[in-house]
Amino acid sequence: MYERKIPLNLNCGLDLIGEVLYGKWKIRLLWFINEGHKRPSELQRKISDASRRVLNMQLKELEQHELITKVIYAVVPPKVEYSLTDFGKTLIPIIAALGQWGDDNETRLRSLILKENV
Repeated sequence: MYERKIPLNLNCGLDLIGEVLYGKWKIRLLWFINEGHKRPSELQRKISDASRRVLNMQLKELEQHELITKVIYAVVPPKVEYSLTDFGKTLIPIIAALGQWGDDNETRLRSLILKENV
């Protein structure tokens, strides 16, 4: 079982949202689920850089934080679908605003990120 090395720091809203949303693929997972990509295989195709294991871990964390729900259908082969909860849907305008900020500042951000990696 995983044991935290650093104790939780939940003193403000930024700490809380960080605990819920930090993870390389979580914001993209929420966005793609909102866009209608509900099956794990669809999400894997949309985020091909991520391993299936990492996506499953982050989907599980999003489910534990009540941002998404998982439905398992009793068919062969098994079918799983994810959907946003009402709580998860409240994040979509925030994610859209972050995406718009990234689009508006794309040139500058790209330049800064590429300069760091040289």
